[in-house]
Amino acid sequence: MTLVYLSPVPWSSFSQRPHKFVEWFHGRTGRQVIWIEPYPTRFPKPDDLKRGGTAEKGASKVIPEWLRVLTPRAIPIEPLPGSVWINSILWSPLIKDVKQQLGVQDPLVVVGKPSVLALKILKVFKPKHSIYDAMDDFPAFYAGLSRMAMAYRERRLVQAVEKVWVSSTALKSRWSAEKASVCFVPNALDETLLPAPLEIRSEREQTVFGYVGTIGAWFDWDWILALAKLRPDDVIRLIGPVFSPAPFQLPANIEMLPPCAHDVALRAMRDFDVGLIPFKKNELTVSVDPIKYYEYRALGLTVVSTDFGEMSFRESAAGTFISKSKNDIGRSVVAAIDFREALDGSSKFVSDNTWAVRFERADIVL
Repeated sequence: MTLVYLSPVPWSSFSQRPHKFVEWFHGRTGRQVIWIEPYPTRFPKPDDLKRGGTAEKGASKVIPEWLRVLTPRAIPIEPLPGSVWINSILWSPLIKDVKQQLGVQDPLVVVGKPSVLALKILKVFKPKHSIYDAMDDFPAFYAGLSRMAMAYRERRLVQAVEKVWVSSTALKSRWSAEKASVCFVPNALDETLLPAPLEIRSEREQTVFGYVGTIGAWFDWDWILALAKLRPDDVIRLIGPVFSPAPFQLPANIEMLPPCAHDVALRAMRDFDVGLIPFKKNELTVSVDPIKYYEYRALGLTVVSTDFGEMSFRESAAGTFISKSKNDIGRSVVAAIDFREALDGSSKFVSDNTWAVRFERADIVL
């Protein structure tokens, strides 16, 4: 059974949940994978040009012999009624290619993002086994007609697949009302990418509070400013691409560093004393399970996070402190600084939260 995977991210991007799943599938079964690259499912915006220039350096990766990467051609008009008729002509060679590679096999089709092409693939091949891996509330990131079209196609996709996987409690609650076969598959970490832990942290007078990741519309600059004012003698180090700059002049104790490759980012995290996840609590973040949480904890860092998405359910998790407002930031960071991990705490966290553990426990027919 060949896996046909319609990915929400390019193969050449840094390794994320989609990459980890197809690698696990091949390692577990020895079977081939057809990876279908994403294409525009909304109207283009000026910001797309800016985002196109912030790809991770060194992200391009070798395509293994067991993987075939196909790139669909498409005009970015998917939200328009009837756009399927135009793009279907462009998709014909790709579908023919998939048919030739599958032969008489019944594929496992996994969809990582709702799209008209995903619905067409399901209709053409009528697979016995299919999964929608819901990793986000996709319509929340769209607006206007694009948002309505995405919401409609996501509902159709949920109805069309055999099973739905969800990466957060909010998504589980949402889709359980519409689908009986919903499996909770949280995010995880790649233990092979983790740098060796620092045996001894250098003694220093300043505490380093660090964040690695995209700084977008969901980033809570007000929370960061409050932290900077509360801890003027400490350092707040922010690493990553900035799409939503601070609406104020940055205090001197906030350091802004450029985006870097994933392995470099993981090494940079080791120099943090406390890992930060300062996201706003809104529609964009209600379904988010941040992978950086797993990476922080795997590296032995304590975590201070705002009260959003899956983090809201981790108040009792070891080394994790949830700030519910700017009023409790001081208490949260002191608790994080004072926390002492059990000797085997980090290694146990890693062994319990790998991608292999997640997928082995998931509801899937191989």
